[in-house]
Amino acid sequence: MNTHRIAPSRRLLACVAVGVAVIGTAACSEPAAETGSGTESSSADQTLTVYTSEPQAKIDALVASFTADNPGIDVKVYRAGTGDLNARIASERATGKVGADVLLAADAPTFEGYKADDLLLKYTPTDVSALDPNVVDPDGYYVGTRIIPTVIAYNTTSVSAPPTSWKELADPKFSGQITLPNPDVSGAAAFNTAVWMSTDGLGESWLEDLAANAPIVAESNGPVSQSVASGTQPIGIVVDYLVRELAEKGSPIALTYPTDGVPYVSEPAGIFKDSAQTEAAKKFVDFLVSKKGQELAVAQQYLPVRADVGTPEGAPALSELDLLTPDLKQITAIQAEAVQKFNELVK
Repeated sequence: MNTHRIAPSRRLLACVAVGVAVIGTAACSEPAAETGSGTESSSADQTLTVYTSEPQAKIDALVASFTADNPGIDVKVYRAGTGDLNARIASERATGKVGADVLLAADAPTFEGYKADDLLLKYTPTDVSALDPNVVDPDGYYVGTRIIPTVIAYNTTSVSAPPTSWKELADPKFSGQITLPNPDVSGAAAFNTAVWMSTDGLGESWLEDLAANAPIVAESNGPVSQSVASGTQPIGIVVDYLVRELAEKGSPIALTYPTDGVPYVSEPAGIFKDSAQTEAAKKFVDFLVSKKGQELAVAQQYLPVRADVGTPEGAPALSELDLLTPDLKQITAIQAEAVQKFNELVK
């Protein structure tokens, strides 16, 4: 069993609805839109604006580390779920220009779309040879910054025989026990839906069977992990780092990496072509995939995009996982249709 112990209506779960004390700061990983700023410096002579779906504490730490090395750059952050970021960018494009210099968000299809619309600056990070080639856009417009697999999480006090594959998760014995994130909000969830639809042995028939189990749709990955940790729902489909974080804090939660393939997003970073701060933006992207930046990613429970920084405690090596690496152009082409099908089935 590839199990890793890390220490019929559509119902939405809000972050505040769970109310589990042990969860603490493990808030929604892809929240509704909210603004924030990174470390500020009155002496900074450049202001870099970053749009991101990163959790607030993680982006704050990342910005602090970057600005410590680049005191002349003041980083401003706008943080929201990937779906909300895309809506904001669309609105800005319609009324003028995109307000961000850098986009750091969940899924590659988002960047494929912006690349096709000629919105991104072509840039190859200075340390690209050290990176997993699967996360590097072959055309040079964006680069993945961490490996974020989606897994099956389960509450260890209520589940003694956890499902170990996507196929098993669609078994009727798990009816009413599953929660998963909303693909209209979560970029990772939207991407996963398209990957499942295009994977042999799964596809639309599997999605129909999963929907027949009446899963609860939470707003994003954060509430999914919290629901499982609390036992509100014993099983969840969620990104792996949230499980590690909660288990480290003592929550009764563990995970399995599905034996029939592990979808993942690489949280790419890209620079908008009309940015007035391209040099600062290049430095920021370089930092994200540098050894120092990736050591920080590992410290934040992410699997890295380079092999010389280790992995989080208790996490597998990438070589141990059956990662699904579909054709991104195909996933981009079918993602909207896949999400629509999900919404039709999971009501």
